[in-house]
Amino acid sequence: MNSNDKVAVLISGGVDSAVVVHRLCEQGFKPDLHYIKIGMEGEDSSCSAEEDIELSQATARKYGLSLHVTDLQKEYWDKVVGYAIERVKRGLTPNPDVMCNRLIKFGAFHERIGKEYDYVATGHYATRVEDSMGRIWLGTAADPVKDQTDFLAQLNYDQLRHTLFPIGQLMKEEVRQIALDAKLPSARRKDSQGICFLGKIDYNDFLRKFMGEQEGRIIDIETGHTIGTHKGFWFHTIGQRKGLGLSGGPWFVVKKNIKKNIVFVAHGWDTQLQYGHDFRLADMHFITANPWENEAPKEIPIQFKIRHVDHFLPGLISQDEQGYHIHSDAPIQGIAPGQFGCIYDAEAKICYGSGEISIFRDR
Repeated sequence: MNSNDKVAVLISGGVDSAVVVHRLCEQGFKPDLHYIKIGMEGEDSSCSAEEDIELSQATARKYGLSLHVTDLQKEYWDKVVGYAIERVKRGLTPNPDVMCNRLIKFGAFHERIGKEYDYVATGHYATRVEDSMGRIWLGTAADPVKDQTDFLAQLNYDQLRHTLFPIGQLMKEEVRQIALDAKLPSARRKDSQGICFLGKIDYNDFLRKFMGEQEGRIIDIETGHTIGTHKGFWFHTIGQRKGLGLSGGPWFVVKKNIKKNIVFVAHGWDTQLQYGHDFRLADMHFITANPWENEAPKEIPIQFKIRHVDHFLPGLISQDEQGYHIHSDAPIQGIAPGQFGCIYDAEAKICYGSGEISIFRDR
């Protein structure tokens, strides 16, 4: 990468992407800023796009840069929201943010605009690692709590090698301090939470709009007794504790019967029914290369994540005729089919890729 390279920044209005702009300008680049509009339109959507764009415009003015707003709402609706609803109907737990990165921010945007640039920079907490063969691998962030490689683990190699992560080597508090010192417009803005396309909409309200409500039973899986009712299995996910409306808890969702619209729960913090040791990965996707392409792995030590959390878990990966199998000696809470299992090397330095969690078995 050199100062003659043409660089775009995906800016969100938040502090992280603003610091990306600041650091690139300090390095002598004059990047073009692009805000991708993907929020749902309509009176029932309290999307923060207007405030996001105002802060992005203020950042652009501060550095004398251009800001472009790209509307990818139709692409998002067709590809990502459609994916989420289809998975929910099947009783799975989707991860639309993962698919948004693959299909929209690094997919549709590239096809429309990004291909005009040498690099696209983002505010993700991740790094690029180059090996002795010159290949680029997705590296984890310096800040393990903020690491976002699990959101990027469905990217393909071409997407990764044209992407920059200028804040990946920084801790979150360092990013915030840079923003304060540089007097960036978004320096004191709180980090965004929740699913990217929902804005301020409650996730259950979103599901209710597209799935409706249908009363079903909540059954104690250990006794077989009905102990409550719910408004549709699609409002509940494996491992869920809050929002069940049950007294005498804690209660955890451990199973769902989709055909009969039944949610099964288990009682107590120490119930083993909410834990598992094994799961499979359907359609395992490797970003740069399969590190075991010359032979099937047989209980090779790895680190993994089964959702976006602030830590990595140790495990073993193996492969058989049914695909990739992950085993953990320590019990794993809330293994939810449909979520992505993200795979790392044994030191949690390199993210190899991810696959959709499917049925798992005990040893």
